[in-house]
Amino acid sequence: MNPLFNLIQSLGPARVIAMAGVAAGLIGFFIFLTARVTAPQMSLLYSGLETTDSSQIVAQLDSQQIPYEIKGNGTQILVPDNMVARTRLQMAGEGLPSGGSVGYEIFDRGDSLGTTSFVQNINKVRALEGELARTIKSLDRVAGARVHLVLPERELFTRERRRPTASIVLKLKGGGSLQSGQIASIQHLVAAAIPDLDTSRVSIIDDRGNLLARGDGDEEGGASAVSSIDEFRSKYESKIKSAVEKLLARSVGNGKVRAEVTAELDYDRITTNSETYDPDGQVVRSTQTISENASSTDSEGNQPVTVAGSLPENRSGQGDQGNTSATRNDRSEETVNFEISKSNTVKVTESGVLKRLSVAVLVDGIYEGEGDAKAYKPRPPEELEQLATLARSAVGYNEGRGDILEVVNLQFAPLNILDIPEEEAAFLGLGKDDYFRISEIIIFAIVGLLVVLLVLRPLVSRALAIAQAQAEAVAAARTAQIEAERAQQAVLSAPKGPDGQPLAVTDGSEGEDDVDSMINMAQVEGRVRASSVKKIGDIVDKHPEEALAIMRNWMYQE
Repeated sequence: MNPLFNLIQSLGPARVIAMAGVAAGLIGFFIFLTARVTAPQMSLLYSGLETTDSSQIVAQLDSQQIPYEIKGNGTQILVPDNMVARTRLQMAGEGLPSGGSVGYEIFDRGDSLGTTSFVQNINKVRALEGELARTIKSLDRVAGARVHLVLPERELFTRERRRPTASIVLKLKGGGSLQSGQIASIQHLVAAAIPDLDTSRVSIIDDRGNLLARGDGDEEGGASAVSSIDEFRSKYESKIKSAVEKLLARSVGNGKVRAEVTAELDYDRITTNSETYDPDGQVVRSTQTISENASSTDSEGNQPVTVAGSLPENRSGQGDQGNTSATRNDRSEETVNFEISKSNTVKVTESGVLKRLSVAVLVDGIYEGEGDAKAYKPRPPEELEQLATLARSAVGYNEGRGDILEVVNLQFAPLNILDIPEEEAAFLGLGKDDYFRISEIIIFAIVGLLVVLLVLRPLVSRALAIAQAQAEAVAAARTAQIEAERAQQAVLSAPKGPDGQPLAVTDGSEGEDDVDSMINMAQVEGRVRASSVKKIGDIVDKHPEEALAIMRNWMYQE
């Protein structure tokens, strides 16, 4: 440590501070270069995040020990490029990001004191919208939801009150679609949460701009307006097409059959009322029977008609006195009422009745051989007829309805001649990002090499030169010290005079000091007295073997 300390002391404070600053700068530069080269490439994970979502995502990344970067005041989060997809899946499993909707917790703030009624009403609407959005987003096929409510207040001096309305924007998972029942359930959910809100006044659209529910106040236009006529026909044709292709692909192979379907549908709504009577189904409803009996007797004579003569006991004695005639009438009437069975039929034909179906099926042929030597061979007519029979059964073919189904065998065009844009082939399997990464590493390597050659190398050379000069000065000082010790020994061993003093010995070097004073190495700053260097040179010339032994001894000690 003594030579190193002597070296630092010989350089001086200014040089030591400058060299320490340069060394610290170089160490920092190489640390940055190493970290930049070895750091993974960061890619965007999420952008446009709310503060709550950012804090939850960062907490999840910390718990999973995933490196990340935050930019845009917390609205953007970046992770390593090879971990973006997996991290997004993990965050989606945790329900993040949640969208940052505000619910009833808006009333938990402590600054509610002194707020106006207007602000409170706005906060109430925001809370209702946030809670409804969270509830709708909890459904299986819904990835996100925005709810907008219009809650009009009752105005003064008005008889009629405007009814509330709602608008909902849905973001569906995987670009899917909702069924009419699911849309109706969302309408009823929102209508039940808002007072005086009717389901027909809830409008729903998806993130692609498709109208799912009109919300124009028409009772028939709510959930029934989910699918338009064209959408219904497209779904029906796609269903038939998929059924034909899957069935025929089992025989001819995957990718060797194509089908196109055109369906003519009747969208008229027809209501038919019919009343039918069944004469064989008679039932007695009521029976009425009437019986009538009448009798009368007529007589002729000269005897006056008196009351006494009309009595029964006196009439018998008068029978011989004139002509008598008797009349009797009997009548019987019966009325029977029957109930005849009757049936009333109301037939309603809704839209979407199939009127005519046209199906065109294209089938590839048979290829014989391998590689480029494959030869095309058309399929036999018997096989095509069998395929047509299968297709007719799959689509519900009805000749009386005017359906058409054609199966045609033609050679499919090779995929390489289709107008399909090809991706650019990467050179050596590397993409654009890889080339940018390699260029960045090369630039940093060149900069590091220049720093080593232009900055570090001169500093090291300067330090080595100073160390060599210091070593030479130390060697000269040690040699001078040895010479001084020898001179002192010579003085002690010199002959003495009568007074006990050593006799003066002259060697012809008058005008020069015989013995130099001791040299303090702490005060040596790169220079040594010329007399000491001269004496060291003379000693080395006179005693080369001893000088070599001294140098070896110094090397072993260090």
